[in-house]
Amino acid sequence: MSYPILDSISYPDDLRRVSLEQLPELVAELRTFLLESVSKTGGHLSSNLGTVELTVALHYVFNTPYDRLVWDVGHQTYVHKILTGRREGMARLRMIDGVSGFPRRCESHFDTFGVGHSSTSISAALGMAVAVKHKNEDRRVVAIIGDGAMSAGQAFEAMNNAGVIDANLLVILNDNDMSISPAVGALNNYLARLLSGRTFNAARRAGEKVFATMPSMLSFASRVEEHVKGMITPGTLFEELGFNYIGPIDGHDLDVLIPTLINLKELTGPQFLHIITRKGQGYKLAEADPVLYHGVSKFDTNNGIDTGKPAGKLTYTQVFGSWLCDMAKADDRLIGITPAMREGSGMVQFAEQYPGRYFDVGIAEQHALTYAAGLACEGLKPVVAIYSTFLQRAYDQLIHDIALQNLDVTFAIDRGGLVGADGGTHNGAFDLSYMTCIPNMIVMAASDEAECRQMLTTAYNYPGPAAVRYPRGSGTGRLPDSALDEIELGKGIICRSGTDIALLAFGSMVPPALVAGEILGATVANMRFVKPLDTELVQNIAAGHRLIVTVEENAIIGGAGSEIARAIEEIGASCSLLRIGLPDQFVDHGDASLLLKSIGLDADGLIEKIRAFLAAQSRSPTTDNT
Repeated sequence: MSYPILDSISYPDDLRRVSLEQLPELVAELRTFLLESVSKTGGHLSSNLGTVELTVALHYVFNTPYDRLVWDVGHQTYVHKILTGRREGMARLRMIDGVSGFPRRCESHFDTFGVGHSSTSISAALGMAVAVKHKNEDRRVVAIIGDGAMSAGQAFEAMNNAGVIDANLLVILNDNDMSISPAVGALNNYLARLLSGRTFNAARRAGEKVFATMPSMLSFASRVEEHVKGMITPGTLFEELGFNYIGPIDGHDLDVLIPTLINLKELTGPQFLHIITRKGQGYKLAEADPVLYHGVSKFDTNNGIDTGKPAGKLTYTQVFGSWLCDMAKADDRLIGITPAMREGSGMVQFAEQYPGRYFDVGIAEQHALTYAAGLACEGLKPVVAIYSTFLQRAYDQLIHDIALQNLDVTFAIDRGGLVGADGGTHNGAFDLSYMTCIPNMIVMAASDEAECRQMLTTAYNYPGPAAVRYPRGSGTGRLPDSALDEIELGKGIICRSGTDIALLAFGSMVPPALVAGEILGATVANMRFVKPLDTELVQNIAAGHRLIVTVEENAIIGGAGSEIARAIEEIGASCSLLRIGLPDQFVDHGDASLLLKSIGLDADGLIEKIRAFLAAQSRSPTTDNT
């Protein structure tokens, strides 16, 4: 493909030398490059296609990186990366040692704040704006947040705070689902230019000075302005929070977007710009189905994503979705809850079959858990489907609102362990650690698809908080049957009998442990439960083996291996212990299997670690962790 204008741009300084008349052509080139690039690497597509004009306008108007752009979530920043020196790096997007799918401070000084989870932009940008004010600097700070991310409480906490601080902060709401505002037209565009212009704002400030000596008139004038703006704009809520609301405007119209941003750049205090964009803009297949094209694998741009390909092995997510429908049929007390992850958590079929029992609460993990607690208080049986990395955001609610009251809530925790291309912000690296230490919790880790279904039933029937943790994608391929069978609470199983060495594996690490066990002639146990731990099984194994090796796809500090260590200490066993798990570092993005291999969590890596430990022990007996 030919990109005559884009080829002349490496950094925003180059962009600012492009004429206004050439920008529409540049936007077209960026969309073509974006589509061509992401179709070869995979990644987030719809959201990036929808923010091309906005990204160009921001870098065109603001003096980045001196002026700070803070993106929310960050999966819409591919054009931002292309325009900030990383165009060639897009060929290795989300691969090992390649460009991240999200902004990262260590990757570029244009990435002012590292993100991946939603609704953090306004808080971070406000902190930067206050720092700018404190240092008497003349830089601008802009937070760009989507309408989905605005459903989280943190966004409103930040706005509530910003309204009283009076720092120079611009918040841009990228409304790409028409969920807040009706259609955008010429009148809205005109009003945005009018309300953001110097004349209107100078007149308002002059009026405030005149009426300052007449409080009653000032109050009356403020109410008149509020009612007039409320009649013609949907920004009353944001005005009440202390922001000067502008919009909504067409986020794909550079002739409106650029002048409005230029005007807003000159205004002081908290400003709020509401723009309307369309996910998938410029690629008709993505426009027609932005959800399908939200996160894509490699595909043919001419033919689009082939939805008719054989499904292959059943995924853990699909196992959960099927179980949820079956259990809902068996028990009308079941309520399904997700914080804005219906498709990702496998709840589409349940939502269609049981619409009155399905609740998508938006990007509001804290609310999701306390909402579930309220349901449980009234005798219903909520099932919260949530990613491991997102459950972190509701840790206090997990402890205070659910576990402390010993409420009957089931947690289906998807994406436990490494997730691959999304990297450190999305890895489920800590859940076994942060759940196991909570009183009243039951914590299980599934080793295959059939066991996952059994564990979900076990958790659901347990009259208290219980969690089932499973990885992304498929496991061994052992298909579950249609029964709603349980497993015995707190009991692991021996999968292979051996001598001398015993591997105690949890969840996704059972298959590689079995391979390693065959080669080492070792005993292999599928522990199933991190809590309650099968201490009887641990005691029996400790009595007959000189080395116990714990294996988990979770942070080694405070994880399942720590529970085994505690059990061995309590029973006074004399065997040695080697703990293997995720290292004390944030694992980067890339192919999940290659990442696991790189940190020694595949079969070969386990064998190598165990042999190295035995060799070191033969020289100087000790207990070690790795």
